[in-house]
Amino acid sequence: MEVMRMGRAQFILSASLMIGALLGESPFAFAQEKPAPAANVAPQASEKNSMIVTSDYYIGPEDILEIIVWRNADLSKVVTVRPDGRISLPLLGDIEATGLTPGQLTTNIVTKLKQFKETPTVSVILQQGNSYAVYVLGEVGKPGRYFLKSKTTLLQAITNAGGFAPIAARNRIVIFRWVEGKNQEIKLKASYDEIVLKDNSDQNVILKPGDTIVVPSETMVLTQ
Repeated sequence: MEVMRMGRAQFILSASLMIGALLGESPFAFAQEKPAPAANVAPQASEKNSMIVTSDYYIGPEDILEIIVWRNADLSKVVTVRPDGRISLPLLGDIEATGLTPGQLTTNIVTKLKQFKETPTVSVILQQGNSYAVYVLGEVGKPGRYFLKSKTTLLQAITNAGGFAPIAARNRIVIFRWVEGKNQEIKLKASYDEIVLKDNSDQNVILKPGDTIVVPSETMVLTQ
């Protein structure tokens, strides 16, 4: 009787080994070591979502920022700059952001966080720049609204818009600019020849958020 039990056990063992070999698994691997959990790493901004900006980009209302605090997911946030120029962060409350570069805002956040952490490591990344936008209209290659990533001059903006069209009146450029303090719109005039041929760089102004550049056509100028 004992011999029959041993024979049956050997048969079951052999069958288990064969099935395990076919499935690529070991019949004895019941308590495999679980893979170690991934180590904590600092949250990183997605390259796809972040904008590459120069160091002289100044944050403005409606810009979307990603604030990353190393090893602290609770303090890391994606925030939109409010119309009053501020952002809100856990622990720190409201922080002024408008008029600062991402680097300057980083320094301010680090200084405030030192009240709670000894050596905080912070990154401020511009995900979407909505504040520094200008409009280029009229006789250019690609008229429309352009979001700028750094200080941009009149000629640079026209270049971004595809340059002058063949019938552009390049010496009759007009910039419409809203002046907050005066609560009115002013009109600036510029001439391509004055800027390039006569070295009148004052007309190649640095654009401000909301500026509208109009390049009229030669036919429009002739009929005036």
